[in-house]
Amino acid sequence: MTLQQINEELRDCRRCPRLVEWREKVAIEKRRAYRDQVYWGRPVPGFGDTHAHVFVIGLAPGAHGSNRTGRQFTGDASGDFLYPALYRAGFASQPVSISRDDGLTLFDLYTAPVCRCAPPDNKPTLQEMENCQSYLEREIEIMQPDVIVVLGRIAFSAIMDICRATCSVQDGTSLAFSHAVVYHLRTSAPCLFPSAFWLVCSYHPSRQNTQTGRLTIEMFDQVWVTVRELLGR
Repeated sequence: MTLQQINEELRDCRRCPRLVEWREKVAIEKRRAYRDQVYWGRPVPGFGDTHAHVFVIGLAPGAHGSNRTGRQFTGDASGDFLYPALYRAGFASQPVSISRDDGLTLFDLYTAPVCRCAPPDNKPTLQEMENCQSYLEREIEIMQPDVIVVLGRIAFSAIMDICRATCSVQDGTSLAFSHAVVYHLRTSAPCLFPSAFWLVCSYHPSRQNTQTGRLTIEMFDQVWVTVRELLGR
C-alpha cells in the first residue's frame, strides 16, 4: 500500500461517531468568516513529499482550519507559525498555507496528525486516537523516516506507544518529552520503524503556546536547524 492509497482509504473513515458528527456539523454551520467556503468536513490526509526522510506528527485538525481546508496545518494559527519556519529551513516552497491549491510544496518532509478528524475543544479521546493509530503505523512502515519530529506531548506519546508495541527499543523506557530534546533510537526486527532513527521533540505551534511565549520563533527555528543537521549525518 502507498501513502496515496492510505489517504484515499482515510477519506471515507467513520470509525469515531463523535468525531464524524462534530466534523460534519462544523462543516455545515461554518464560522461566519468562512460562510462562503465549502468545508472539507472529512478526515484530513497526510501532506507533503511522499519520499521524505522527515516525518512530522501533529495532534489533530482544527475545526475551522484543516477541517475547512482539507490540508494538514492549513488555515489556522498553528500553520501560520509552522510553515514560515519550514520555509526558512528549506523544507517548504513558500511561507504561507492557505488552501489545498495554493501551490505549496514540501521538500523531504511529510506531515500527518495523530487524530485525523477535528475533535470538539481540540481534545480527542484516547479511544479516538487509538482508532486512528493504524494509519500512522502504516505511514511509518512505508516511509521508514530518518527523522520523526513530534509536535507536542501527545504526538510523542503516540509514537512511543507504537514503537514499544511493535519493536524492541534500546533504552525506550527512559524517554521523556521535553522541547528540543533529541533521541537516537535503535530498534530490533521485526519492527515498523527503521533500525535506527532520530526522534526530535518540540512544543506544538498552537496559539496557546506561541502567544504566551512558551514557543518562540527562535526556539522553533532551532528545531528545524537541528533536523537539518541530523539529516546531514
